[in-house]
Amino acid sequence: NQTATKEFILLGFSYSLQVQTFLYLLFLLTYILTLTENTIIIFLVRRNQHLQKPMYYFLGHLSFLEICYISTTLPKLLLGFWSPPILISFSSCMTQLFFFISLMCTECLLLASMAYDRYLAICHPLHYSTTMTHRLCCQLAFLSWAGGFSISLLKISFISSLPFCGPKTINHFFCDISPVLNLACSDRTLAELVDFALALLILLIPLLMIIFSYSCILSTVFLMPSAQGRKKAFSTCISHVTVVMVFFSATLFMYARPRRIHPFNLNKMVSVFYAVFTPALNPLIYCLRNKEVKE
Repeated sequence: NQTATKEFILLGFSYSLQVQTFLYLLFLLTYILTLTENTIIIFLVRRNQHLQKPMYYFLGHLSFLEICYISTTLPKLLLGFWSPPILISFSSCMTQLFFFISLMCTECLLLASMAYDRYLAICHPLHYSTTMTHRLCCQLAFLSWAGGFSISLLKISFISSLPFCGPKTINHFFCDISPVLNLACSDRTLAELVDFALALLILLIPLLMIIFSYSCILSTVFLMPSAQGRKKAFSTCISHVTVVMVFFSATLFMYARPRRIHPFNLNKMVSVFYAVFTPALNPLIYCLRNKEVKE
């Protein structure tokens, strides 16, 4: 006799009118900045002959991903500031969750591919041009996108099969895994276990690959006789390392933990950081720390 939930209510940010106006302007400017920055990087990588290198090929993919990433969540939130409450249908919620998880998983794999590229460039420079070919770059990019969307499809198949018939208020500004799972009105142990296992898989394996790559890079760099050579090697990696630290610190905190931990307001703040501000920060990190991009 239970009635299935057909729509959810996203609480978003329930503050005073002045704070709501400030947040709206902040998020709108961040969204415009993110679209502009990442579009410029894609344009530069495609049009500039000096940037026709594997590292910038992956950077172009990452910039396109960031545009999709922030566009999955922010437009709905911006509309909600003007017409609260934020209503979202069950199918739209599952769709938003699917694309958000897919893009996040894809970013994990893309960052691992970029670390592998730096490993080859610094540890095996003589074989770099013959190993890291355009075909291999395309294959790594394809596997990143395909792997990310496949993992997400598996996650969503378990989450969407749960019955939702009780409370329909989500204490978040978008459909995220933990707040949605907490609304299920049946035993969600299997869905939580599958989600937790896949989260560890898609986060820890790329992270271990990145750690291994940079361990080899560090050992190679410290053996270089020239201080100028060491500085040049570090300069090609520092941007990527910064992005990796920012991304994985937030995502590990949010997703590599059991779902029985109920969401709290800190979760929402961390989500704002990695879902809204990180896509705007990444292009700045690459541009400000990269001589070729600045030129």
